[in-house]
Formats: sequence, structure tokens, C-alpha cells
Amino acid sequence: MSHVYYYKAMEKAGWMRQIRNKKELQQHVADWRNDPAGTPFGYIISMECADAVIDPDNIREFYDHGLRAIGITHYGPNRYGGGTQCEVGLAVEALPLLRNIEELGIALDLTHLSDKAFWQVADRFNGRVLASHQNARKFADWQRQFSDEQIKFVIKRDGVLGAAFDSIMLQPGYVRGVSKNDITIDRVVENIDHVCQLAGNCRHSGIGSDLDGGYGTEQTPNDLDTIADMQKVAELLLKRGYKQSDIEAIMHGNWLRFFSEVLPS
Repeated sequence: MSHVYYYKAMEKAGWMRQIRNKKELQQHVADWRNDPAGTPFGYIISMECADAVIDPDNIREFYDHGLRAIGITHYGPNRYGGGTQCEVGLAVEALPLLRNIEELGIALDLTHLSDKAFWQVADRFNGRVLASHQNARKFADWQRQFSDEQIKFVIKRDGVLGAAFDSIMLQPGYVRGVSKNDITIDRVVENIDHVCQLAGNCRHSGIGSDLDGGYGTEQTPNDLDTIADMQKVAELLLKRGYKQSDIEAIMHGNWLRFFSEVLPS
């Protein structure tokens, strides 16, 4: 709730604009295309880890404040189930929470679920899914990344996977605070390409970044110094032979399409 009040303060100052529904998204995109520099930063509220949801019905209060996407776990176990670096499944309380999330039309973020919890969610949740900041286990073989079977599940459910720039999700054997970065942004592009190859199209890959705090450039690809360097992804995709329309979809279009379908009218 503190975040919500901060966002509201930023809105009053003219820096941000909350997007709650399809109409607001369409208007924001139109404004951005007409005047990119003069349009406030548009945001859709999501939640990483549902520990703040004190019981399954409390999710309705968060929805009223604009919550439109949620991941129920983070690192380790919490009140709703197992997350990264554990193999705990779903807690009993997760079942009514998932029903409420589906009923409200909130998108479920599968990022940070343990493998066991992931497949339990797959069997029990029929709403829209995404993986906001998620890479492939093929390139960094530990549980934080998705196996090909998990990626294919998100594709089958018409979700989008956002490629992340955190070195622990890109470089095999990376140890925080110890390892030297031996990878470049091209490893991020390899992750994007892998999703596209598994899907047979470019509909399900996007940018997740995961650059919102907790580390600096010591834990990012060695050719990423500022947020502007993320634009290198487009250049690298072009060199790989991707069409301009597919590059635009990966850089922003797939997320716009996804939320234009998920958000309420």
C-alpha cells in the first residue's frame, strides 16, 4: 500500500499514469505514440510475492487499487507455497487465492514458483499466465530458470516470457559477489531466440529486465552500463535475421497485446 501511495504522489506530480483497463491502455499508447517525451510513465500494478495478501479474499482489496498481475511466491516458501530455491508445493490457502485471482481476471505471474508449485498451479489455474522476468534453464542450469517444458506451458497458455538481465540467470555457475561477468547482452538475446524457437513464432517473448534494484552493473552483462543499453537487444535481433515487425513485438508489442487482452474493459 505504501507503493500505491507513492505512485499516486508521482501521478499528482505529473510523472506517472496508472493503467487499470483496456480503454486507459489504448489512450496511453495513443498519447505515447503522438508525444513520447511529453507522456507520463504508464504503469500497470503487479505484485511479486503474495505475502502481502493476508488471506485469499484480501486480493479483492488489492484489485480495487488496480492490481492486475501477481506472482504468489518469491524466494523460499511463504504462506501460499514454494518459491525459488526450494521444492515446496502449494499451501492449502493458495487454492482459494488462485480461484479468486482467476475470478477477478488478474494475470498470474509464474516467475519464482518452485518446480513442484509450478506444475500444481498448471493443474489448478485456468486464467491468463505470464512470466514477467524469466530465462531458460538451458543457459543457466538451476531452478530459478524455466525448463523447456515450463516455457512450452506458458506458450501453450498464450503467455509472454520477459527476458531478464541478471547475471545469475544468464551465466552458468555465477555466484553473487564472487563471479566475474563473462557474458554480454547477446546471452539475453539467446534466451529470447530460444523461446521463439520453441514457440515457432515471436508472439511469446518480451523484455522483463529485472533491473529494478538489488544489484548494479557488477551483476549484469558486461556491455550493459545504463538502461539505454537494453536497446542493443533490437540491434542484435536484427543481426540474427529477425524482421522489424517481430523485433517491435519482442521489445514492446507482445506485452501491449497481452495486457490489451487481460485488462478489464
